[in-house]
Amino acid sequence: MSASATTGGTPGTGAPGAGPSAGITPQAGPRAPDPDGTRTRGRTKLSGREKRNLRMGLLFISPWIIGVLVFVIYPLIYSFVISLTQYSGMQTPTFIGLQNYVSAIADPLVRTAVGNTAYYMAIAVPLGLVIALLLALAMNRNVREVALYRTLLYLPSLIPMFAMSFIFIVFVNPQFGIVNQFLGLFGMPDTNLLGEPRYAKLVMIIMAQLGAGNAALIYLAGLRNIPETLYEAARIDGASRFRQFLSITIPLLTPTILFNLITGVSGAMMVFTEAYIMTNGGPDNSTLFYMLYLYRNAFSYGQLGYASALAVLLFLFGMLLAGLIYWLSRRFVNYDVSAG
Repeated sequence: MSASATTGGTPGTGAPGAGPSAGITPQAGPRAPDPDGTRTRGRTKLSGREKRNLRMGLLFISPWIIGVLVFVIYPLIYSFVISLTQYSGMQTPTFIGLQNYVSAIADPLVRTAVGNTAYYMAIAVPLGLVIALLLALAMNRNVREVALYRTLLYLPSLIPMFAMSFIFIVFVNPQFGIVNQFLGLFGMPDTNLLGEPRYAKLVMIIMAQLGAGNAALIYLAGLRNIPETLYEAARIDGASRFRQFLSITIPLLTPTILFNLITGVSGAMMVFTEAYIMTNGGPDNSTLFYMLYLYRNAFSYGQLGYASALAVLLFLFGMLLAGLIYWLSRRFVNYDVSAG
């Protein structure tokens, strides 16, 4: 065998195997026919059927698109525009620039409302995540009555918040409430829990946990998606139930935990109904949450421009907080099932 055959061709010749340096200009193969003209200058045009499918798809999702434009995008833009004005809802808005935002930053009640909301969020959200996970673990038990247990554990979350607020007013009544009667068994005096600044927010935090059934169902769906083979392999290796929980359940539930965390933070930022019904922001502004103060400015004080500025600030803070959570989630959220 010759050297040229061994090396795949002599440079400079047109022998097979010659590289680009061989002086041979590669020629493009024959261009595929384009009878319907769907290809124009390297770009592909939609065929008639694809255009019809696109129109039908847009038609079917048009209610959602219209809803987003009318009930989300337009209110956001309008709120920002109104936040730059002095407007009571009755007269023509007067443009005042960023004065509403400057007033909000200097308003001591805004700081009080932000502090109360942050306190509520810092306790209610983590506590709700833990309680919902415990409920989901109970719902996931392989027992005959599991369907009944799931129903009973989920039922409290179906009670509207305004109805639950009235129920808790009776529960914590200092004279005949069941909570004070229970505490009396341990020698504790009757206490007006909603009338004490140090207890009022705690009552609302505890009441919020009755809605943990919604998050528990989402946790349950995540638990059912974890392959049983992972637990079987762990048991063969001698792992205890607690070790299985830490090494398999928690890592593979982190996407679900992230979802429930985002929804919990969003709900905590907008807490309003229970404070409005049970205490109306009292006592001593201890339950004056941000949304309640925003509502007062808009509908009690007639300061729609100032209330819109508060709403814009809440929206911006919520977006910032969500972005921060998603950024931090890169460190603990696991989407790889095999990593469990």
